[in-house]
Amino acid sequence: MQLSDCIAKADVLVEALPYIADFRGEMIVVKIGGSVQEDAAALGALLTDVAFMHVVGMRPVVVHGGGKAISRALADAGVETKFLAGLRVTDERSIGIVEDVIKNKVGVAIVASLRERGVAAEQLPGDRVFFAERKTGVDPASGKALDWGFVGDAVHCDTGPVRASLESGHIPVICPLGRDASGRVLNINADDAAAAIASALPSRKLVYVSDVPGLLRDPSDPESLIGTLHVSEAPALERDGTISGGMIPKVESSLAALRAGVRKVHFVDGRMPHSLLLEMFTDKGVGTQIVKDAPAVPSSGAAAKGNF
Repeated sequence: MQLSDCIAKADVLVEALPYIADFRGEMIVVKIGGSVQEDAAALGALLTDVAFMHVVGMRPVVVHGGGKAISRALADAGVETKFLAGLRVTDERSIGIVEDVIKNKVGVAIVASLRERGVAAEQLPGDRVFFAERKTGVDPASGKALDWGFVGDAVHCDTGPVRASLESGHIPVICPLGRDASGRVLNINADDAAAAIASALPSRKLVYVSDVPGLLRDPSDPESLIGTLHVSEAPALERDGTISGGMIPKVESSLAALRAGVRKVHFVDGRMPHSLLLEMFTDKGVGTQIVKDAPAVPSSGAAAKGNF
């Protein structure tokens, strides 16, 4: 290795030092999207980042979905996958398959992978953490009630198991299941579950890891990344369509988390190796961060992001 390469690596560590010092002891919720879970190399790099955070004294909490794995398991069982307003309809037969896949396959695999990286990790089934109510809604076109079956909204989080896991030196790995008042298991949208536990702790940061670079002004142009979005800017971007489709619920859950005490929310691309570390421990970052304070002038995202 050339001396210049060694110096460059040292420079990276020096740049990261103030962030590592400031985040030491802080809880950081990392939501892993299903698309990242499908790419073994991307998932491995991401979990290495999570392990690094743990080793340097941060307290990461992992929340995962399992959309594509669930769809495959349903297809293998001969169950048709249906979506309503972007959410999976989960009937009596489907909920058992959903529970089995995300608890016994996806969650187990993530815990095993973290342990292979030399850190302690512990699976926490979401139905020990999230108390939920069946999701309700109305079709704006017809006015008819929408029925997702055994799909719920998290209405309360028991942070006790999560804090106990962290205090024992583990990385909690949580799946998005909840229980209603009758004890019935409900399927919760993983983005909403991550925002709910981040809000309840509350965590220092909430990071959504998916297969997009972040929030883009032009979805077809990766160079149009918005580095920093202030809460006051979000409504206008929803009106003009910049925030659209699957980004709408992510941004809305982000705003709810910020209102609940989370300091910053980040969107990063899990396909980029070590995007989590680059977003958190460098001045400019590589994704989108959402923050509370309104800017004096519209942010271009070009300036240093100040990830504290």
